[in-house]
Amino acid sequence: MREVGPADATLTVKTYRDGVAAKVGHDLIMVVGRWSAKIGDDGAIELSADPRSLEIREGLRGAKPLSDRDRREILKNIDQKVLGSSPIEFRGTADGGELTMAGATRPVTIERTPDGGRATLVQSEWGIKPYRGLMGALKVRDDVEVIVSGL
Repeated sequence: MREVGPADATLTVKTYRDGVAAKVGHDLIMVVGRWSAKIGDDGAIELSADPRSLEIREGLRGAKPLSDRDRREILKNIDQKVLGSSPIEFRGTADGGELTMAGATRPVTIERTPDGGRATLVQSEWGIKPYRGLMGALKVRDDVEVIVSGL
């Protein structure tokens, strides 16, 4: 069995903006700071990630650059209104398995990449209501990308 984490690989989450006020928002590239995975000799994977350890690396295509205040507010909203503090857990193989987040467990398919894998998650399938701001004019798209790279 092999154990991996942030010292070995990167767990990235990408969100995309939507809505009539999308120009003022940002597409976000975030990394998970605290996570660990066990990869068995048989290909079985068990991964656990702390949603409170998200770090915003980039805010793309916004009307203005992300300020430190913007970053704090985004992370606060993710914690309080989107994911909460429950660990996110995956059990399966490099092709897919079951993902538990926000108190719900659903199947997920993984697309293999040369150095890891990528999955598109539809937040509402886990009972997560995608974030809305500016009275609903600015939204986060329902689908987010999760990428593991560097394995």
